[in-house]
Amino acid sequence: MTAPAAPHGRGNISAWAIRHPVTTIVLFIVLTAAGLVAYPQLRINNNPDIDLPAVTVTVTQPGAAPSELETQVTRRIEDAVAGLGDIKHITSIVADGVSTTIIEFNIGKNVDRAVNDVRDKVTQTRVNLPADILEPAIARIDISGGAIVTYTVRAPAMTIEQTSWFIDYTVAKALLSIPGVSRVNRVGGVDREIRVNLDPGRLMALGITAVDVQNQIRALNLNSPGGRGPHRPGPQTRPPRGPPPAGGHPPPPQRKKPGGPPAPRGERGP
Repeated sequence: MTAPAAPHGRGNISAWAIRHPVTTIVLFIVLTAAGLVAYPQLRINNNPDIDLPAVTVTVTQPGAAPSELETQVTRRIEDAVAGLGDIKHITSIVADGVSTTIIEFNIGKNVDRAVNDVRDKVTQTRVNLPADILEPAIARIDISGGAIVTYTVRAPAMTIEQTSWFIDYTVAKALLSIPGVSRVNRVGGVDREIRVNLDPGRLMALGITAVDVQNQIRALNLNSPGGRGPHRPGPQTRPPRGPPPAGGHPPPPQRKKPGGPPAPRGERGP
């Protein structure tokens, strides 16, 4: 009896590999080496690399109520961008002093073109918006730029203010110096601020509003450069001049004694 012939198709690959073991081993070694070389170069992303055609328009008006922002800012921006083509949804979020409008386009819309179209529409309607708003911020939504690593910091020996300062000015700078790190954000903690409690009765008596007080504080709390003056061996930049101290009078200028601490100008000649 004769043995049946080997079937054609997939069985021939196994037979060929058995008859040529050296070639098969070399092929697997090459594939393994290529995988080991390519693996460290793979990117690490939480989400796939896709361009979501969505644009956000953020308008800030300090001291404005949500109802005022909705009628004077949000609706006008929505009406301005509603005429653009390929729009799928328009969503707006209004909070105290901030209005955010999200324009979502149909899949396939060029993101850069969408950003430019929204920017042109917002620029055209800028004259109809309140004059005291900040410049509208227009940006695309990038879903692939989220956080890769999240750490939790706990420092029982520090206060919450000290911990926040340490993270912002020590930890963040150290992390940003690492190649490949583009941004470090702190979530939680506290930020430095000054809280001013207003008296409604005094405001009504003086005929001013909270916005007027805010604008006055912003105008007084200003650091401006002092300019440049002649000084040997060359021009010297004067330090910035900030708001006056609590007493209302600036401190007397100081000069440094040779080999000693700074002394008031009155103790030395001009």
